[in-house]
Amino acid sequence: MKIHILGIAGTFMGGVAALARELGHEVEGSDQAIYPPMSTQLENLGIALAQGYQARNISPDCEEIVVGNALSRGNDAVEAVLDEGRRYTSGAQWLSERVLPGRDTLAVAGTHGKTTTTTILTYLLEAAGRSPGFLIGGVAEDFGVSARVGQGREFVVEADEYDTAFFDKRSKFVHYRPLVAILNNLEYDHADIFPDVAAIQRQFHHLVRTVPRRGRLIVNGEDARLAEVLAMGCWTPVERFGFDPALEWSARLIREDGSVFAVRHQGREMGEVHWPLLGRHNVLNGLAALAAVNAVGVDPATVMPALAHFLSVKRRLEVIGEADGITLYDDFAHHPTAIHTTLEGLRAKVGDARIVVAMEPRSNSMRLGAHADALAPSLALADAVVFLHRPELPWDAGKVVDAIRGDACTVPDVEALITALRSIARPGDHVVFMSNGGFDGAPRRFLAALRETA
Repeated sequence: MKIHILGIAGTFMGGVAALARELGHEVEGSDQAIYPPMSTQLENLGIALAQGYQARNISPDCEEIVVGNALSRGNDAVEAVLDEGRRYTSGAQWLSERVLPGRDTLAVAGTHGKTTTTTILTYLLEAAGRSPGFLIGGVAEDFGVSARVGQGREFVVEADEYDTAFFDKRSKFVHYRPLVAILNNLEYDHADIFPDVAAIQRQFHHLVRTVPRRGRLIVNGEDARLAEVLAMGCWTPVERFGFDPALEWSARLIREDGSVFAVRHQGREMGEVHWPLLGRHNVLNGLAALAAVNAVGVDPATVMPALAHFLSVKRRLEVIGEADGITLYDDFAHHPTAIHTTLEGLRAKVGDARIVVAMEPRSNSMRLGAHADALAPSLALADAVVFLHRPELPWDAGKVVDAIRGDACTVPDVEALITALRSIARPGDHVVFMSNGGFDGAPRRFLAALRETA
């Protein structure tokens, strides 16, 4: 079958494309913004990419159109698909019908940490010899791709609460019918589709309704909003995780930066994790993944040692280079809590060294200003911040910058941002680029600029 994927460069839809290709389908696709690492993955798979959502980019012989949730009515490609009566579906529906039947699905949901936790869980199942399938919202360094069909019974999927498509406004994760579901955390996000946190909780409740009683819910036991979700109704055994030793699964920090921690199950210490990840948030991600593999019959103690070699996901505090004594990181930041926990982990590692943040408010919620009040506090651990305030940003970033504890300024474009960073950064600094978009290639452009003058 020949398939066209609208929105193919998105992290989820790019994974759908990889799975479809592996299953033997001919795949093409189009998108508005195509950038690494997903563009690199698609090119390596030999998938033809077209820029823009025009009807002419869809080949006449395509038998099915898979529509991403970034497209809506009025879009030229969408209108052509409807007018011509062509067969179409959503990415989540395609996955649920073409890949998941007959598999034990493990779904990872939550406002933060989905991609990292999904990758850890997949890596642990691989270490156990299970050969899982997976779809991760990013390119996993340990596998080199964001998705594969896999030979084993388990399929691990990053389970997003964002809506499915213009014709299906349910959250994507209700399509997956998991045997095991991880609920990492729950905060307000996606201000473009959810009016308040209660609306998100309702969608998480819908996910809980799909998990069978023979399955398992792995739930952050220190998240009050998730407790409220479970109170709406729960028919599945629940195991909670956190730092509280009274929980079924708990962690004890051995190093404050989170790079070494002990794992306890039912009050019994099972072993220690030594790994390259940083931060309390990643400790919780790892703990949830260990509980999930235990739920499908893998002894966590046998796979914990493998985490010493875990490489994680591109753009999760990814070190992209060093020049003139300055270390550069690329991070997929999209929410104040994620910004804070990422900087907290880095601060624990680098001590008193300066941290400089280059911030692009790009997610829909960020652009709408839903997180504006929380941004300055989330950046409190940075010594300096350069805030990209594009002219089209509809709210005043100056108020955020004025409230930041460290030195801070706004710039109108990436060229000005790189110029500002060159004047601010000095040997020994750690410069973190935070954006959930392409950032106009700013991290690597700044690295090249540093190397030119080194």
